[in-house]
Amino acid sequence: MAIISGLIVSIDAFFIGISLGLQQRCKFLYLIIINAVLLCLCIIGFFAAEVVYEFINVDTDIIVGAAFISLGTWYILQWFFSRNSQQRHDTGGLGTIALVGLVMSLEAMLITMGITLIFLPYSTFAIPVVVAGAHFGYSAFSFWLARTKHVKRVPAAVGHIVSGCALIIYGLMAIFVEFGV
Repeated sequence: MAIISGLIVSIDAFFIGISLGLQQRCKFLYLIIINAVLLCLCIIGFFAAEVVYEFINVDTDIIVGAAFISLGTWYILQWFFSRNSQQRHDTGGLGTIALVGLVMSLEAMLITMGITLIFLPYSTFAIPVVVAGAHFGYSAFSFWLARTKHVKRVPAAVGHIVSGCALIIYGLMAIFVEFGV
């Protein structure tokens, strides 16, 4: 179940790969570097979750569920509030690519921590590896699709809405696990 969770909540990397693939300045090497940093942060998140778990007195399913619902909602709302600044998305400078990579890496770290907290004490090292691997797989595939010009017709809002909804659905699943639904 933890592995399936890692695959589900990593779907946002598909749309990040598309946005990076549509930027002419972005090279596949940048995507590899981003995902290497992402793997390191996922591993840190895995071990940090085990330490944090000892200090949490409330059921972690509710905390993680609320966090994922909030993150998904913020992701969707952030798109709608910033869509007037389309020029920012079109420039594609190295600073923008680095910022996207940092945000994706930190989000993957939080995803790893959340999945680890939900499945503790039965969490395994497979969680950070699957989350990082899924991020790389999804983003590399969509990067390639964007470069083959099959994806240019997809509105940018679709990526933000699907990614946000995936996080919200996972948050709801975590809460429903707590209530036995």
